[in-house]
Amino acid sequence: MQFELTKEYLSEIREASAASDENRLIGLFNEVHAADIAEIINELTTEEAKTVLHFLEPDRASDTITHLDEEDRKDLLNAYTSVEIAENFVENLETDDAADLIQELSEERREEVIAQIDDIDQASQIVDLLNYEEGTAGAIMGKEMVSVYEHLSVTESILELRKQAEDIENVYTVYVTDEKDRLKGRLALKKMLVAPTSAKIKDVYVSDIHWVKAGDTTEEVASIMEKYDLVALPVVDNLHRLIGRITIDDVVDVIKEEADRDYQMASGISEDVESTDSVWVLTRARLPWLILGLIGGIFGARVIGLYEADIQLYPEMAFFIPLVAAMGGNVGVQSSAIIVQGLANNTMGMSGILPRLLKEFSVALLNATACAIIVLGYNIIFGDSLNLAYTVSLALLAVIVIAALFGTLIPLTLDKYKIDPALATGPFITTVNDILGLFIYFMIGRLMYGM
Repeated sequence: MQFELTKEYLSEIREASAASDENRLIGLFNEVHAADIAEIINELTTEEAKTVLHFLEPDRASDTITHLDEEDRKDLLNAYTSVEIAENFVENLETDDAADLIQELSEERREEVIAQIDDIDQASQIVDLLNYEEGTAGAIMGKEMVSVYEHLSVTESILELRKQAEDIENVYTVYVTDEKDRLKGRLALKKMLVAPTSAKIKDVYVSDIHWVKAGDTTEEVASIMEKYDLVALPVVDNLHRLIGRITIDDVVDVIKEEADRDYQMASGISEDVESTDSVWVLTRARLPWLILGLIGGIFGARVIGLYEADIQLYPEMAFFIPLVAAMGGNVGVQSSAIIVQGLANNTMGMSGILPRLLKEFSVALLNATACAIIVLGYNIIFGDSLNLAYTVSLALLAVIVIAALFGTLIPLTLDKYKIDPALATGPFITTVNDILGLFIYFMIGRLMYGM
């Protein structure tokens, strides 16, 4: 059942928080998921939120912090001392979540919080994770994992697994390494259970295993886990030593962030922003593409101005300027969106630019023909000029085909030169195709009218 935050429920929480009524607060949050508690805390004042977190179990309070929106989490953490952050939250989190939380603090506070962590091993692992570049597998991996040496027997491995599992909340996979910690494979629990107790792990483990290097991008990680339906993926260093693991929840966050970023870029927003950001940040993110659209509009107006005499002679041509420009922009966005999606999902295959252009040309030609016939029919029935009917239809045919090819070529070219192809969607494609469409329309008009 989905959690629903009501005004009555929120009012009860505020009353219990104001009275520091521990038993009542515990009862109100009984069986409420940490993500739902985070939703509640977003509606509370900082002091109310601190009171709620204080009376929650340490693990639940720490988990709740990780589910808060980034800005809300920063504001809340600023209300705690470095000692409180370390003791109340960091020490109760897995290393990847703890590193993400510390990463959001100022450099000075990061050092203070790390210095307050009692568990030296955990502090060392967090520092190691913080050293990886953002956007890499190393930056999102966790250190909590279970592994056994290949030379151990099944009995020895079971004892080792029990010892390691005591300190790990979730065991996704058992990895097998050699004595130098180099990854060899994974251990299927069913094989281990049915194998003779004296059998060696090297005789029962599965060597067919997917892995990534710490320096691989998070997009590569997401692609592998999505393709092979993995819930966990081991991470190795350049010597192929096992150094961590990435779980599906981390990858879901990566996929969501990437989708949000591409959507914003396609909408003409140049920075990763939230609705809660300041007016200045939102303006800075949106203004560049608006200026580009404005410049494109000026160029479009100049194109119309070049053909002003033609329009004066045949004013009916002006009626279809919005139609031609809009169709060119729409088709370009469609084509670029499909290509960008294919590049993001790695479904483009090994084919080069030319085969994709030929395929898109075929699709565009069919769509253009259908649209041109519809417009031709409309103009023949409701219009007075056959020249206008032929002009608009031919222009529409040419504009749709060229816009589709342009919308295909640009993202493929950007991707080839390691530039985010999402730049090719939205305002950029629309603006350029508007200008091209107007040029094509008036050039065909001149030919058809003999101007």
